[in-house]
Amino acid sequence: MTSQAVAVSPDSLSRYMEEVAVYPLVTADEEKRLARQYRRANDKSAAERLITANLRFVVKIAYEYRSHGLPMADLIQEGNLGLIRAVEKFNPDKNIRLISYAVWWIRAFIQNHILHSWSLVKVGTTQAQRRLFFGLARARREIAKHDGGGESDAAGDRRWIARRLKVREQEVVEMEARLSGRDCSLDAPLDQEDHRTTHGELLPHPGASQEAMLGDLELSHLTAKMVQQALCRLDPRERAIVELRLMADAPMTLTDVGRKFGFSRERARQLETRARGKLRSFLEEALEAARIPQGSAA
Repeated sequence: MTSQAVAVSPDSLSRYMEEVAVYPLVTADEEKRLARQYRRANDKSAAERLITANLRFVVKIAYEYRSHGLPMADLIQEGNLGLIRAVEKFNPDKNIRLISYAVWWIRAFIQNHILHSWSLVKVGTTQAQRRLFFGLARARREIAKHDGGGESDAAGDRRWIARRLKVREQEVVEMEARLSGRDCSLDAPLDQEDHRTTHGELLPHPGASQEAMLGDLELSHLTAKMVQQALCRLDPRERAIVELRLMADAPMTLTDVGRKFGFSRERARQLETRARGKLRSFLEEALEAARIPQGSAA
């Protein structure tokens, strides 16, 4: 048994509601007979008769949730899925009508659909939160009706709602905050008149500002240029030692450098120390001339 036979599309909603009213109801005895026939022989025609006879009740229940802003066709379709599940689970030997049992399945499927459609962030994850999610708007309407549209005490209203729905007052505050704003695409425009500016453009960048990044890039280029100029001040052997010891991805040891050039490890250390001193002197002079703080170049 699938939901395809009772699918509802938005374009055919009016026609669907007219067709639903055509299906005749079943008596209690006929309902038990059909349910037993389906349970014992898996008679799909009997199940379909039970489903079509109760489709009008799904529409009625779905209308109770129209204030949540979802298409009625979607709510009805989810309710139909709940009705199908109820028919599959229904026990005709219990002293209860199918619709009395099915109403809980219908509501459960509709409510799950609303919760999943409301936000990408989960809401109503506990039974108390689910009760609060669906009862909050109804409680607010009751308060407004009682007050006659006048001003009311917000704190007192929250206390009344918390007692009415059997939840903590803080849960009412948190749920109101969740329901006050819906998910929004970062690519959506800020307003209908100006489509050039989107919500995503207002998000702060997690890293440094563009000015700071540009300054760091220019400083890096200037430092690299100064280092190349400083290397040109060294003799070929000193420059080779600096490149092998300080600038290589895998620096050579002093012993390997000495072996490469045919002198001792100590001589390699002396030449490296002299090259470092020349580089430091040149860079200090260059930085002073460019008026760049030495700490920034480090």
